Amino acid sequence: MEEIKYIGVQFSPVGKQYHFSVPADLVVQAGDFVVVNTSRGVQMGKVAQLDVDPRADVASIIQVDRLATEEDKQKSHANKQKAEEAVEIVNHFLKENEYGEIKAVDAEYTLDGAKMTIYMTYEQDLEFDIRSFLRDVSKHFSDTRLEVRQVGPRDVAKLISGLGACGIEKRCCSRFLTEFSSISIKMAKAQDISLTPSEITGICGRLRCCLRYENETYEAALKELPKRKKMVMTPLGEGRVTQVLPLSESVIVNLPEIGPRQFTREELETGVMQVKPVVFENENNAYELDHSDIELVKIEPERKGRSKRSPGSSRRRDDRPEKTREDGERSQQSAQKRSEGSRRGGKKDSRVKKERPTSKNKPQQTKQSGRSSRNRGQKAERGTKKQDSSL
Repeated sequence: MEEIKYIGVQFSPVGKQYHFSVPADLVVQAGDFVVVNTSRGVQMGKVAQLDVDPRADVASIIQVDRLATEEDKQKSHANKQKAEEAVEIVNHFLKENEYGEIKAVDAEYTLDGAKMTIYMTYEQDLEFDIRSFLRDVSKHFSDTRLEVRQVGPRDVAKLISGLGACGIEKRCCSRFLTEFSSISIKMAKAQDISLTPSEITGICGRLRCCLRYENETYEAALKELPKRKKMVMTPLGEGRVTQVLPLSESVIVNLPEIGPRQFTREELETGVMQVKPVVFENENNAYELDHSDIELVKIEPERKGRSKRSPGSSRRRDDRPEKTREDGERSQQSAQKRSEGSRRGGKKDSRVKKERPTSKNKPQQTKQSGRSSRNRGQKAERGTKKQDSSL
């Protein structure tokens, strides 16, 4: 009896692998496209793995029909374009009929085009009559049997793809993850990750798939270390464990009189502190300076032209700082006097200020003095004339 070979087939680029048996007279290699008859209809898939050990019941595994031809590949490509148009038609129908938050994410035609599966996303508690929806929307797709399948937020994120929460160009679910494994909050606690939603949830709104990547390593390390809040005996005395560091195989213990100290698993088991030697490495300059490659450049400041100055000008400049200081002191004293006056309640000064002659009054005084001097001169001349006549 010949041994039956099993292969893993993917119907999407990064999708789940389904196991199929290969006929004895069919030669299949990795990367080939095969045609199979599934519960959803006739489909074309890609061989992702050879010699697979089937986990499910062997009797329920379907056999591969044949290898795909060029005509099958052309049909599959045309069906993908029709599926993209179908998604737009369905979403337009949902928007016109006010179905709320129900959306069509993807669609898939069978190889012969007789059946189309619509993948939709909506909440479980939302009232959605699938039968009435299929009856109304089937008017847009003649000679095609429709089927609706609900997908979760992780599947939606995988179909849409995009930038990951960690900054990677493409999300892990759409890049290499073929199946979604169960993730719990316990994994985040074991890795000592902050339980804030922005730190542990992905773009899909669920726990990040990467929490499971190193979960086995953390669990194995935590088994060998004491748990948090446990009393342990250390080389420096008894204390309580405040933090566990699984990757470094150490814990931080809070000692009553010393404070928090870090101890390794070996130190806790042996009770002896491990002295780490301090190694001073000789710093060797990897780059040796070659003086032949150095060019010394002397930069001189620009010389400003000297202007001839008289000795008097220098003296005047020397006197300026003293005058400015005196003026500053006078201004400060006047400001202090004003502030004192304002503090006293704004009392008016009882002193009578002398009226100083203004610039307008000065020229009038000079004119009057000039007239009086002229009159005096005329009187003196008249007196001298009278004396001369008498003689």
